[in-house]
Amino acid sequence: MEQKLPPLNALKAFESAARHLSVKLAAEELCVTPGAVSQMLKTLEAHLGVKLFERVPRGIYLTDAGRDYLPSVRNAFRQIAEASRRVAASADVGTLTVSVTPFFASAWLVPRMASFQRAHPEVDLQIITSNTLVDFSRSGIDVAVRHGLGRYPGLRSDRVVTVEMVAIAAPELLARLGRPKAPADLARWPQVHDADRKGWSLWFQSQGVEEVRAPRGPSFDDSSLLLKAVLSGQGAGLLPAAMVEQELRSGRLVQLLDTVHMEEFAYYLVCPDNRQGLPKIAAFREWMLEAATQAAPAK
Repeated sequence: MEQKLPPLNALKAFESAARHLSVKLAAEELCVTPGAVSQMLKTLEAHLGVKLFERVPRGIYLTDAGRDYLPSVRNAFRQIAEASRRVAASADVGTLTVSVTPFFASAWLVPRMASFQRAHPEVDLQIITSNTLVDFSRSGIDVAVRHGLGRYPGLRSDRVVTVEMVAIAAPELLARLGRPKAPADLARWPQVHDADRKGWSLWFQSQGVEEVRAPRGPSFDDSSLLLKAVLSGQGAGLLPAAMVEQELRSGRLVQLLDTVHMEEFAYYLVCPDNRQGLPKIAAFREWMLEAATQAAPAK
């Protein structure tokens, strides 16, 4: 007849108490009360029908039976930990879900994806395009690429590529306000902003323009909507040069001043701190950063 296994919590309490030779320290390690540890130890002793500890005024020590039992318990926990690691590693292949902005996907990621698939055929990429921030705890997204400052609490953030940003406006707005002669002139223009309203502030700082008023005007979490607002004459916009190349060439937009590289305002690869070590995520991060160093700066 198969013998019933002891309660797992009681075994954990036994291993911890035996390692520390202290009920108090075991309780602190297991985040329970000393009374709870003592009860679990008594439950285990009752289950086995043998005394595992001697209790003395200054603490506890193992009986002969306890010393004989401890190596097997420790080995069992090691085997469980190793088996869990192997299962987690095997489950970490398959699909890697990546959330990116539509512009970054078409201009940077998709043209390079084949090299990742050649290097990691065991991982299938699932690309989801979105401009909104990702809730990693609910969305099923593994990693995301976002344009901004890369400061996201609780997330690992790696800068991938800095793009050339260009100040643009519709021709009718330029006709009404006149061509700016210097960056400071744009501080008086109506502006269209990205979601966190940091783009224009960083742009002015990079141009040595200080004491700019707080950003006013509409903001968008979707760069295509921001572009439409600029095309309709609602204000000057700041967008990646490659994104508006066609509109500039056709005359639907006008470049107001020279393009600017803003090192902090870049595309970042982000993922939760507690998942950055997973093999498929680590492989994608390593590949993306390597690809970024080999590529010419995005424009």
